[in-house]
Amino acid sequence: MLKRLGQLELAICVALLAIITGLVFVAAITRFYGYPLVWSVDMAQLLFIWLCFLGASRAMREKSHLGMEVMVKYLGYRPQFWLEQVCSAIVLAFLGILVVEGVKLTLLNSERTFGDSTLSYAWVTAAVPVGCFILGASLVFNMVDAWRRQREGVLVYTRTAADKGAPEILEL
Repeated sequence: MLKRLGQLELAICVALLAIITGLVFVAAITRFYGYPLVWSVDMAQLLFIWLCFLGASRAMREKSHLGMEVMVKYLGYRPQFWLEQVCSAIVLAFLGILVVEGVKLTLLNSERTFGDSTLSYAWVTAAVPVGCFILGASLVFNMVDAWRRQREGVLVYTRTAADKGAPEILEL
């Protein structure tokens, strides 16, 4: 089931990127001929915000986020494992705060319109709590996987040789 969710997430990301690209292209052409699509920039921004959060979740699950390994790579597995678990707990707390505050902001912006469109600005701000929740779920998935596979040397953020045989979600 996780593999299917990962594939759905990838399909949504690809579709959003294609729509954004097409929308910006069409807007540029229509602007060149003197008929600008006033709503196109707002819509592209809205879709891009959602794409960023979905992409961040996918990158988290695949352990593809940028990281600093200058000092950490010289530590043994155990210190790396515990350092990544502590960092994950801090990140989860921060994401939890963003979810709660994002919901409040979304509710606050429900009456506000988005740019020149008639869309509610809540569609923009809803990306924060939804995206942070999905990102947190991906982080929890990595943490649980690292706990279960300690003997194989799996870490939360860092790809290891043991990740070659990782759960199917990583093999999309």
